[in-house]
Amino acid sequence: MPKRMRLQSRTAVVTGAASGIGRAIAIALARRGCHLALADIDEQKLEETVGLLASTGLRVSRHRIDVADRDAVAKFPEAVVANHAGVDVLVNNAGVAIGGTFEEASEEDFEWLFSINFWGVVRMTRAFLPLLKKGDDARVVNISSVFGLVSPPRQTAYSASKFAVRGFSNALRHELAGSNVGVTIVHPGGVATSIADNARPPKGATAEQTAERRALFKKVARLPPEIAAESIVKGIERRASRVLVGRDASMMAIVERLAPVSYWKILGRILPA
Repeated sequence: MPKRMRLQSRTAVVTGAASGIGRAIAIALARRGCHLALADIDEQKLEETVGLLASTGLRVSRHRIDVADRDAVAKFPEAVVANHAGVDVLVNNAGVAIGGTFEEASEEDFEWLFSINFWGVVRMTRAFLPLLKKGDDARVVNISSVFGLVSPPRQTAYSASKFAVRGFSNALRHELAGSNVGVTIVHPGGVATSIADNARPPKGATAEQTAERRALFKKVARLPPEIAAESIVKGIERRASRVLVGRDASMMAIVERLAPVSYWKILGRILPA
């Protein structure tokens, strides 16, 4: 197997491809000559992503998929192979967020978030792993978060889901060691996407409180998705087991390693809670 993964003429499945990091990853892969099967629940914005790739000459298929839908995910590989010869890269990027503390977030909120952020990753991986194993060189790429490294207050649901993605990805990597399928776990820091705008506010939160929380997020989430995507795709090419996206993610990883229990005493002084 070559030292670097060659993406030209391969096929990648990307979830959450309608906007943000997912769209940027699709574009970065296309620049390297990679064919694409793009998935999202937002058909209109997904069509916009496909339009941006119209001049590439690549095979680009679009698929409306809710990754929380067990049956839809199970059938998805069949739809992909109807348009592509196989699958070499699976990018599990789709994700959502919930605002508020543990007591403010309901059990229903937790289940909704986990159905996308965690079970979506697990089910997509289960669905596509047989196809990935058929190729000569393949990779599962799971997007966690910097909150899969550290756990700030008011992020109980989101952080728990991203730690779960991290644990799943690391164990899967160990299980697949020596096979043709590698696993990359990605921890983006503050990337300027619409995830905060689309986050479910806690029950009882006023419009003013919700707007204030979103404004705080945007103050620290300033890395352009295009730069984040380049970092991620370069990580795929070099077969990285872990990719830290942004200086903030690298800094938090170091602080957590040095102070695994008390890191928030340090980070809490410089980050909004």
